[in-house]
Amino acid sequence: MYQDVFGQDTTIGSRDALAAWDRTLLAFMAHGAETPTHLGETLRFDPDFALGHAVKGMFYLLLGRRELSETAREALGLAEAAALTRAISAREQSFIHALREMYGCAPSKAISHFEDVLAVHPGDTLAMKMSHAVRFILGDGKGMRSSIEAVMGAYGPDHAGRGYMMGCHAFSLEETGDYKAAEAVGRMGLSVSPDDAWGLHAVTHVYDMTCNAAGGLEWLDGREAAWAHCNNFRYHVWWHKALLHLDLGQTETVLALYDTQIRADKTDDYRDISNATSLLSRLELDGVDVGDRWEELADLSANRTEDGCLIFADLHYLLALIGGSRKQAIAKLMGRMHRDAKSGCFETDRLMARPGLSAAKGLEAFGEADYTTAFLNLARARPSMQDAGGSHAQRDVFERLTIDAGIRAGFLDEAEAILKDRKRKRAGAEDGYAAARFSLISQARDETSCAAATPAQ
Repeated sequence: MYQDVFGQDTTIGSRDALAAWDRTLLAFMAHGAETPTHLGETLRFDPDFALGHAVKGMFYLLLGRRELSETAREALGLAEAAALTRAISAREQSFIHALREMYGCAPSKAISHFEDVLAVHPGDTLAMKMSHAVRFILGDGKGMRSSIEAVMGAYGPDHAGRGYMMGCHAFSLEETGDYKAAEAVGRMGLSVSPDDAWGLHAVTHVYDMTCNAAGGLEWLDGREAAWAHCNNFRYHVWWHKALLHLDLGQTETVLALYDTQIRADKTDDYRDISNATSLLSRLELDGVDVGDRWEELADLSANRTEDGCLIFADLHYLLALIGGSRKQAIAKLMGRMHRDAKSGCFETDRLMARPGLSAAKGLEAFGEADYTTAFLNLARARPSMQDAGGSHAQRDVFERLTIDAGIRAGFLDEAEAILKDRKRKRAGAEDGYAAARFSLISQARDETSCAAATPAQ
């Protein structure tokens, strides 16, 4: 047994395997593109490394792709077999248990196993990050924060995971509305771990949520090295930069970033699809012609209609299909969502029923210009939309669609109430979107008043 880079006892076969494992851990914390390469090297050095197989399975499941479930199941089998070949610790067993629960579509139970590890090993940065990642796909901001704050005392100045822990803490602070603390912690974390793209992006979230687009662009300017090394997470950071430009009305810059960075690789990874579809939706709501950019997204999303791994992914696939007018694929995706919601067999199915189906019906109706139906369904989904996963910034596209549907359908009081609630959550500040919609509502009321005061001819 050796100690890994974060000071955790690890049952691994050799120092060469340990060195590769340490590289895996550090790359994973930084969302590094080399993470799978290092993990593959680790397992070549030690094919019986149970924890390595368990983590590999988790990596596959976090990708939210149905066809990778079988690969994750194989990783689970290899982890369990390795645990029989070589005695492993209770800590390492917990990772295998967590993988088994994730494979069984029970993410909350998987989290409980990571929390069991942290209760005994609070300095285990791998368990901390895994718990954080699974909570993120459940939209559990409060849980992310409480989990990290329970273990912070184990991260002294010499802990190799200190900067990454601070990046996760910053993000959880932002998602729970403590923007001032989030910015301070995120900046400190990045000074400790300059390659922590998650921490850098947490601070960017603060600028988004406090409606300070110019400050956000200044923050990102010159820090490209903090996300250039990343896997597809780098596209997400470019997406954030595009949002800041969009708030300033710089739509030509937004489209250039879309073409050269955000969709530089035409992948069908749900995270990349969500970046693209939510940005195009925002642009269209602001009256921008996005050309034929929906087409490739719709082509890719038409092949993902049977996934059903994550509500967040399904809703963004649906946006792509609506944007590309793929009626047959829309019907197929909606049918599958209905079946999943009705079955209720798994935790993810229950979430599919609420808010998933109401949101999907609302999006479908919006695409058909049936704004009354769109608003009623999106408004019904709104109180529980956080359960769909992702961040406040990511879910804001659904907030905007709800508000715009309300305005177009004439639900002016209701749309205004949602706008005011959105403003409250953004530290009482107004971004360009909110200012424009408050103006539209005022204009619509004036027109209604004028029409009512005009005598009938």
